[in-house]
Amino acid sequence: MAIDKSQIEAKLAEVVDPNTETDLVAGKAVKAIEQDGESWKIEIQLGYPASGYFDELKQEINSALGGIAGLGEVEVTVSSQVKSHAVQQNLKPLQGIKNVIAVASGKGGVGKSTTAVNLALALQAEGARIGILDADIYGPSIPRMLGCQGQPESSDGKSLEPMMGHGIQSMSIGYLVEEDTPMIWRGPMVTQALEQLLNDTRWDDVDYLIIDLPPGTGDIQLTLAQRIPVSGAVIVTTPQDIALLDARKGLKMFEKVEVPVLGIIENMSIHICSQCGHSEHIFGEGGGARMSADHGVDLLGSLPLDIRIREQADSGNPTVAAMQDSQIGGIYRAIARKTAARLATKARDHSAAFPNIVIQNN
Repeated sequence: MAIDKSQIEAKLAEVVDPNTETDLVAGKAVKAIEQDGESWKIEIQLGYPASGYFDELKQEINSALGGIAGLGEVEVTVSSQVKSHAVQQNLKPLQGIKNVIAVASGKGGVGKSTTAVNLALALQAEGARIGILDADIYGPSIPRMLGCQGQPESSDGKSLEPMMGHGIQSMSIGYLVEEDTPMIWRGPMVTQALEQLLNDTRWDDVDYLIIDLPPGTGDIQLTLAQRIPVSGAVIVTTPQDIALLDARKGLKMFEKVEVPVLGIIENMSIHICSQCGHSEHIFGEGGGARMSADHGVDLLGSLPLDIRIREQADSGNPTVAAMQDSQIGGIYRAIARKTAARLATKARDHSAAFPNIVIQNN
């Protein structure tokens, strides 16, 4: 009996992508099903970087197709293509940047900057071109974490070339002032500095620009919401009740300004003793999951309290760069895939498809 294309499509509909939580057909990931003699070629294209998931997905597809008797040889190719997604209604995406993801926390001390840097590195490891903007004008930490030194160059005297660290484009006020120089600026100066750092940097074909926000819901966050085109936001918290209270404020802020919250990352969720292996929930247990359930937002993942994460960030060689294939590196990469996948399910930006119409009186 001849194999019909619809039989293959039906089997592909049984394969659910855990990152988007939709099947391949409904998620429009199936780009081609073609017969070549006795064999078939299937092309799958994901809307987010996921090179660490490709092999697993191929196995799942081949396993699903194994239920079709007499199918013959099947060649499955899997790739990713990152699209630009919609931003706040009155704003347009920035030149050279497809998507902006804000990483925020309600309070300091939850490991937000360390998480932002490792998230950036994990997205890069999955196959994306990444930039990171240090929006913490008062306490910039990205230069140290990326191991970058010196000042950015300017080829035209007006714009800045991004600094490169571990293959990631970055910009920070920390590149322009001495590390121990305090920024004694009022709010308007800080927000102006943020906009200049963003707009005057020559970002080069960035799939995701990660913006590491300072803690809280003040001037910087308001500027981000009103003037910077943001595709989505990620909230970093610890399981501690006090941290969760402030994290909820950050989540509510993004909801009010119509920036979709892609999910919550629970940092320092569990400590495992490096000497005896004893595990303990030092900062409480299940806080991120409760917050996720209460607000209908995804829990993107939970990270351990591990001394290596702190040591590696301090030394300019963050965990995903230093131990990409480790268990912790794997957690960061899984979080990165899920974060990008959640964004991939959001509305796309179609402004580039429409020409600008200019009416002139001749």
